[in-house]
Amino acid sequence: MAEVITKETQGGKSKRKTIKVDMTPMVDLNFLLLMFFMFTASFSKPNVMDLGLPAKGPHSTTVVNDKNQVTFILGKDNRVFYHQSNANELNAGNLKETDFSGVKISNIISEAYKKAPNPENFTIIVKPTDEANYKNFVDVIDNIAISKKERYGITDIKPWEKKVYNELTK
Repeated sequence: MAEVITKETQGGKSKRKTIKVDMTPMVDLNFLLLMFFMFTASFSKPNVMDLGLPAKGPHSTTVVNDKNQVTFILGKDNRVFYHQSNANELNAGNLKETDFSGVKISNIISEAYKKAPNPENFTIIVKPTDEANYKNFVDVIDNIAISKKERYGITDIKPWEKKVYNELTK
């Protein structure tokens, strides 16, 4: 509560008169406004993507055939390369480049899946380089989700892939 003290003069005598201002309604109004804005604000849910991680416990180690997988290498300047080769066969001729426009990556995944000798073990491998950006990584994961393939892995680029990648990006 606030008090204001004023002096009044009447016929030569000064008389003090106190004025009290009740602040309770203003405090009530502040709480009402605070509650109004809290309840009308839209609380957004964080956008997350479910990464289907394997269960804990013993895992079987299945070697994936080169033709039963497709590898995407994410590079600098929004460039993405893909191949279906091993260390002995990979060269600048079979490391192909695509981009993130439309559903090109989903189509590449679908074509590789159709040609896979063992489709139940078909795997998509994503290998971001140090120059890749996070947006491109999310775009590739989104395309994997669009293509409805559940077997994929994320790993570092191998030295033999890095060598061919460097030849194409220089």
